[in-house]
Amino acid sequence: MTTMKTSLDAEALYLQLLAQIQTQTADIQKLAIVGIYSGGAWLAQRLANDLGKDEALGYIDVSFYRDDYAKKGLHPDVKPTKIPFDVDDATIILVDDVLYTGRTTRAAINELFDYGRPAKILLAALVDRGGRELPIAADFVAYSANFDPTSSVHLQRAVDGKLSLSIDHA
Repeated sequence: MTTMKTSLDAEALYLQLLAQIQTQTADIQKLAIVGIYSGGAWLAQRLANDLGKDEALGYIDVSFYRDDYAKKGLHPDVKPTKIPFDVDDATIILVDDVLYTGRTTRAAINELFDYGRPAKILLAALVDRGGRELPIAADFVAYSANFDPTSSVHLQRAVDGKLSLSIDHA
């Protein structure tokens, strides 16, 4: 079996995502950004910087909140969740690199509510690859396509912070 690899311009996609968020959140007073480790955290860090929201930036690791935790156990690369701002009544942009089944998003929302009750949660994803198993949709998305379930989408970050995106087709 041969694997084909396709690349997308992650930097151009990031700029599209940023433009959507800037346009649609300009009037929101209590805006915060939370990235899901790891690709979503990279994107959230850049978004917070570009939107001037560094003080309202958080990171979330959904390892303990996943619905397959009992089956798969703990991932060896668990990172600490950091929410250093008041979640109550905030509009939170939850950021992930790839939206697929919706299960990671559900886990992240469950964890966010452990920190308080946000006014609203908006979902931003660089890529929506289809294949949803839960009724979850992104409010902001740079690229949408239906990929074969055997395909995998990978966001990488270089040392200089530049993003690259590859799709492996089985």
